Amino acid sequence: MNDTTLAQHVRTLGRGPGRSRSLTRDEASEAMGLMLHGADAHAVGALLMLLRMKGETAEEIAGLAEAAQAAAGPLPQVDLDWPSYAAGRTRGLPWFLLSAKLLASAGHRVLIHGWNGPDAAVRQGVRTLGIACAATATEAEGALARDGLVYMPLEEMHPALFSLLKLRGVLGLRSCVNTVCRMLNPGRATASVQGVFHPSYRLLQADAAQLLGWDNLSVIKGGGGEFERHPGKLVEGFGLRRGAPWQGDQPGLIDDGMRLADLELPQSALLDLWRDDQGPEFARQMVLGTAQLALETLGDERFAAFLWEHR
Repeated sequence: MNDTTLAQHVRTLGRGPGRSRSLTRDEASEAMGLMLHGADAHAVGALLMLLRMKGETAEEIAGLAEAAQAAAGPLPQVDLDWPSYAAGRTRGLPWFLLSAKLLASAGHRVLIHGWNGPDAAVRQGVRTLGIACAATATEAEGALARDGLVYMPLEEMHPALFSLLKLRGVLGLRSCVNTVCRMLNPGRATASVQGVFHPSYRLLQADAAQLLGWDNLSVIKGGGGEFERHPGKLVEGFGLRRGAPWQGDQPGLIDDGMRLADLELPQSALLDLWRDDQGPEFARQMVLGTAQLALETLGDERFAAFLWEHR
């Protein structure tokens, strides 16, 4: 591999009106491989910004993601992939972690992976709830065997991809790497749940997942960009069911239109709700509604409310 090859992909994207075109899936996969293996930083920045200006296609995201996954190395097989990459936005406590714990307590193997920029709420929530944080495949398997749930920081799990994600601080703009991280599925799960901040990415990720041969996926515009549904609003879901395109509306669960960030509570509120069922009804319904959609993605016909009562 060499930088000249990456420059060829930059030229494909940047030749100008009437001459430039999108990358094919194979070209995108090759480009990601080059970027992960130390291509020239100038070429990397140029390619990422050209993709942003053009707008990524599903073929490009599929190619970039499959190359990134291949470079991640083998990890334990899991049932549910749960990416967490909402960075830099204040959104309150990460209640979705309780939804993930609920699914794990019901027998599903759940892998949360992510990085959230300067917003430390998710990492703090992981520590507060005693969710194991793993840096290696061995550590992850131990946590999954014991708890059914593990959190893997991107910087430990995939340092090369993390370096590309961190270029946002240099370039000043989000790049397609954010979407690639959501599409990484490092544990090769048959089901994935994803949150986005910008609604236009819901169909892009669903289309890319179909190209990659995924079985089940749910993507929503979630709290701050996480897979976390607002319980007082209708939530539009996009994705796949048994490999076929799926779209489904999730009706509101309670009559409350407050913002998620309006719940200004300490981290201990997560434990209070999990251990003692003590806390705002809004938060409880957020947890249950998020867990219910995750269960449906898994093809599990049980009800989140029943699992909550028997957790």
